[in-house]
Amino acid sequence: MAARPSALPSTVSGSRSSQLLARIDGRVTPYLFIAPFFVLFAVFGLFPLLYTAWVSLHDWNLIDGDQGFVGLANYSALFADPDFYNALFNTASIFLVSTVPQLFAALGIAALLNRPLRAGTAWRAGVLLPNVVSVVAVALVFGQLFGRDFGVANWVLGMFGVEPVEWEGQRWSSHLAIAVMVMWRWTGYNSLLYLAAMRNVPSELYEAAALDGASRWRSFWSITVPGIRPTIIFTVVVSTIGGLQLFAEPQLFDSSGTAGVGGNDRQFQTLTMYLYEKGFGLFDAGYAAAIAWVLFVICLLAALANFVLARRIRGGG
Repeated sequence: MAARPSALPSTVSGSRSSQLLARIDGRVTPYLFIAPFFVLFAVFGLFPLLYTAWVSLHDWNLIDGDQGFVGLANYSALFADPDFYNALFNTASIFLVSTVPQLFAALGIAALLNRPLRAGTAWRAGVLLPNVVSVVAVALVFGQLFGRDFGVANWVLGMFGVEPVEWEGQRWSSHLAIAVMVMWRWTGYNSLLYLAAMRNVPSELYEAAALDGASRWRSFWSITVPGIRPTIIFTVVVSTIGGLQLFAEPQLFDSSGTAGVGGNDRQFQTLTMYLYEKGFGLFDAGYAAAIAWVLFVICLLAALANFVLARRIRGGG
């Protein structure tokens, strides 16, 4: 009787194919899962960034298009432009006036919310409300609060014998008014970030500090703040980048219009407002692209400085 052919070779071949497919699946599938992010980043992040760099090397009109290659002429004109340095100073000033008090206030609010409170959830939700309100509505309200003739701010100052302040007309007053708008919007948001970090600090550390006779103030600065250091660093970095790109608040604070000039004497014009003025007011897209790239480099340097500072703080801690 003839012997039946063995099925062993086909079984071995199928096993090898399954192993090969499993190996390919294990190596390729993770990349397929993260591919959408990189595709979207390439289309909406990397390509606009590189295209903006290319436009900055041309005399580019927003309506008429490319008028010819000019090399680094836009950058040379920008670094010799006094309006650029004025906008840079205004940006740095508003950033410092708004961010430093904002983060300290957020830290204090988070410490209060971290204690046992009645209706604690309502309080935590309440501090986030300013962040979800439209920035246009915020600008309209604060524009009335800082009005010269009928504003609440001048009314309160008048109770102490202070003359009415032209909040938009002076550099220091306009920076202060815009900083108050920024602080009102973002303090609650940062306080919730700090609160979430505080909830992860081990309670045993506070108990040990209490046994050693440490006060709440000492425990806060010796246990809480070092325990939430990564979150503090994160908020500092994000607030720095956001502060350098400040646009909506000063733009809407300007009652003279939406040209992006930041007051009659450019007293509160930020870098992004200057970019808007050049690109969408004067249609000089090449010059605006150069401003955008300089702003990108400034944000990058600020982020790197924060990163180096964070590493030193961690090393020292």
